[in-house]
Amino acid sequence: MEDDSRFAEFVAERADALLRYGYVLSGNAHDAADLTQEALIRLHRAWARVRRKDDPESYTRMIMARLHISAWRRRRRERLVRDLPETSHLDTRPSDGEQGLWQALAELPRRQRTVLVLRYYEQLTDSEIASVLRISHGTVRSHASLGLSRLRSTIAHRTFTQRSV
Repeated sequence: MEDDSRFAEFVAERADALLRYGYVLSGNAHDAADLTQEALIRLHRAWARVRRKDDPESYTRMIMARLHISAWRRRRRERLVRDLPETSHLDTRPSDGEQGLWQALAELPRRQRTVLVLRYYEQLTDSEIASVLRISHGTVRSHASLGLSRLRSTIAHRTFTQRSV
């Protein structure tokens, strides 16, 4: 009974942050909600074991990253959406200054976007990213390099286009 109340407290405190993390990973409010819900279900199953390690949020984020990777491995197709999530459900709408970066990030292939999110949003090392995604250290570095290069060129192109108009 006490475990259930602690789990409920954790969900109440961290659900919004986990939902934002899911949105950054997936670029889609519906997928973010699905990732968060499935991760919390799996966390609940392992709550007694995870709670003892004093870091249930890291465990949940790792579950979310692995679920996200599994989804794009199954689909092998990227679904981009241009609609921003409703602010009443998910308050991750970027400011006007960040809008270009968020759009460019959403246009990246899923693997590159995931590596960049884990590296810069979660501040994981390349070794930790490789472990979470179950890919080699070199593949992590390759995806990060390609993703950053593509982000730079996309943003530079948009900036040049806006100045030309």
